[in-house]
Formats: sequence, C-alpha cells, structure tokens
Amino acid sequence: MTLGRSLHPGRRRAAARVLLLALALLLLVPAQAQAAGYRYWSFWDRSGDRWVYATQGPSTARPSDGDVQGFRFAVSADSSDADQPRGAASFDAICARTPAKDGTKRVALVIDFGTAADAPSGETPPAARSACARVSPDATTAEALASVAKPLRYDTSAMLCAIAGYPRTGCGEQVSSSDGTPTAEGTPAAEGTPPADGTPKQKDDGSGPSVGLIAGGALVAVLAGAAVWQARRRRNG
Repeated sequence: MTLGRSLHPGRRRAAARVLLLALALLLLVPAQAQAAGYRYWSFWDRSGDRWVYATQGPSTARPSDGDVQGFRFAVSADSSDADQPRGAASFDAICARTPAKDGTKRVALVIDFGTAADAPSGETPPAARSACARVSPDATTAEALASVAKPLRYDTSAMLCAIAGYPRTGCGEQVSSSDGTPTAEGTPAAEGTPPADGTPKQKDDGSGPSVGLIAGGALVAVLAGAAVWQARRRRNG
C-alpha cells in the first residue's frame, strides 16, 4: 500500500500544502546573476574576413609580416560573448602608408576602445583607431602595440590593463549585471578572471545550477521530508 493511500484525506491535504509552500519558497529564492562579466581588453587575430579570439596573449604572440590583430575594450563574461573590434581591418588599407623595409615586419593593429556603456565610471572611450606597426621580425604583439599606442599598462600577472592610457584605472574587474559597476570585490576572483594578457578564459555557458536553485531544491527536499515524517508520526501515533 502506498503512503498516499494510507494517509487520512486531511493529512494528505496537509502534506500537499507543505509541498506547495516549499515550491513557492523555491520561486522566491533569488537565482545567482548569470549576466555578470568582466571589463577588460580582449585580443583578436584576423583570419580571412573574420575575427578569431586569440589563443595567446599579446606578450607571447609573435605575428608574421602582413598579419592583422585587434583589441577591444568591453564588458563580457567570457570569450564566447566578447565584443569584436569594429572598423576596417584590411592590412593593405592600414599599412598602405608604411612601406616594407628589410629586416622588419609590418603588423596592422585595430584598437577599439569600446562604448560609453562599457567605460569605467567617469571615463569616456577614445575613438577607435588603427595603426601599422613596423617592428623587428621577432617582435611580439605587445611590442608592436607599444610602438604605436603608448602608454600601455599591465598588472602584476602581465594582464594588459590599458592601451594608450585607457582606462586610467582598473584591470579586468568584475562588474554587476545590472548597472555595469564593479562588484564589492572590485577585482575578479581567482576562479573567474580573464586570463593574463587577454587570452580567452574558459567558456562558462551557464549550464550549471545557480546557488538559488540549489538552495531552493534543498529546501523542497527538507520540507517534503518533514511532511512525510509528520504524516507517519500521526499514523503511528
């Protein structure tokens, strides 16, 4: 015989009310915000007619002569939703006035300072620009960037924080999902930072359960167990 059939109708109704209350409380438990991201410079390679998120940081990447690379300042959660650099991205157009020279290479750079919505409080993003860096054959992207967009700013882990002095402060800080302001922590936690040098961080697709869902589920289990225990206690009593 099932428990439901063994209970008095009044007790079954009482147990059902407890379960309904638990479900209502579950809906009221705030879910963890999924839209929070980080404000940082992302780094891109141009492949054909599209941008591809770089697999190395600018301090280790060594572009070839004729390559096009880009930087974009924006708020994003991970590499899967990062905003791409805007504007023309043709090597021939960007480096048209920089002739080839023996013993050097030319790298076309697209630098997009982002939008006002992504800017730190009190700062205005400069206009996007492009530049042709002529550097030594073994130069890194960071060295090419430094030759055309000083000053650069890095943090102690070699993460690129500012290009051409923008932004003045901050480096990969986590921002809230509602108003774009830094969270209480101010800087990204060790488990969720944009990796050093602007390389892509591991994709977080939000498929894992939120804190609110876990807590609510636990609450339902506890209250359901309490209802069953109470019903058995009354039946045995």
